[in-house]
Amino acid sequence: MMKRYANMALAYAAIAMVFGVFYREFTKFNNFTGKTVLSVMHTHYFLLGMFFFLVLMLAEKSLSFSGKNTGKILIVYQCGLNITGLGFLMRGLTQVWGTVLSTGADASLSGVAGIGHILIGVSIILLLLEIRKKAV
Repeated sequence: MMKRYANMALAYAAIAMVFGVFYREFTKFNNFTGKTVLSVMHTHYFLLGMFFFLVLMLAEKSLSFSGKNTGKILIVYQCGLNITGLGFLMRGLTQVWGTVLSTGADASLSGVAGIGHILIGVSIILLLLEIRKKAV
């Protein structure tokens, strides 16, 4: 499992860098100088992607906590992270382009990011419970 965690950390580091470059170049190309949600995608993927899996790798090395449910929990976690990223991307694109959204469309974009955050939160709690079982 440690190698899997290391691979995921590497993948999310690459994704974070891509979003950092995308944010810089996309806003420059569109002559956009205001605030946009695109700016936080880079840090979200670094912290919730790369850093998270590096910490899991260390926890696995010291506690060997991974069990039969860990893989399922991590799938939910990654779905949540990427749903959140998708919500941020959609919101950021509309901000840069100056798209006026209806109330329903605006709420649905917030809802997408919210669902992703909920999935992340639930899976973090479940992972912490898995780790706690082995920490005793």
